[in-house]
Amino acid sequence: MEQPPISPPNIQVNIRDISLDKNPARFDDDYNFTIKFEAMAPLAEDLDWRLIYVGSADTEEFDQELDSCQVGPVPAGVNAFEFSAPAPQRHLLPSTSNEDVLGVTVIILTASYREKEFVRVGYYVNTYYEDPAMQEEPPAEVVWDKLMRSVLIEKPKVTRFQNPWDSGVSNGAFEGQPTELQDVGGASGMNYMLDAAVPPPVTKAAQQTDTSAVGSNGMEVDSPMVA
Repeated sequence: MEQPPISPPNIQVNIRDISLDKNPARFDDDYNFTIKFEAMAPLAEDLDWRLIYVGSADTEEFDQELDSCQVGPVPAGVNAFEFSAPAPQRHLLPSTSNEDVLGVTVIILTASYREKEFVRVGYYVNTYYEDPAMQEEPPAEVVWDKLMRSVLIEKPKVTRFQNPWDSGVSNGAFEGQPTELQDVGGASGMNYMLDAAVPPPVTKAAQQTDTSAVGSNGMEVDSPMVA
């Protein structure tokens, strides 16, 4: 069911839609997002975006920052950009055993302004073998070129935070309520990872790209993804 845009006080940027190209995909394929957002007024500085892969439900030690980018200048109105990030690095996973690779984990897309996070979008990611026989009896060692991933892109969890933006005033409180992800088989107890403090960059982004925000150009935004 479509939800109307919600614009609490002091919210200057609303995410309208996030789409993911080629989903499901191979485990080692890049993540290619198209992100649409609306700026209520021109912003004096760029927006900072990061994509984080949660390697373990038990500790932040194995979180990986897959990539980051800056988007700007940001004019008022609907803007869109493409954000590509590489797959997680295998050697930074807790282990390469079936137990740690297969199953459900989380990716987190986070956006900040003036080094303060204002929105976090989390998705469940299921890693599995496409071959039914391998699903029934996984190989003793992970066969990476047979692994698939599926992002539950239709069921994001969006959490928004108050940000001073260009006013310099903030009380640090939450804005609105997060939209909860539906429970997914094997994902019980993982919701807390989407609410916990996002860690500092774990790995240096392979390539920092300044991506200029693009005007609406007639893009449809009738189904805003605003919590």
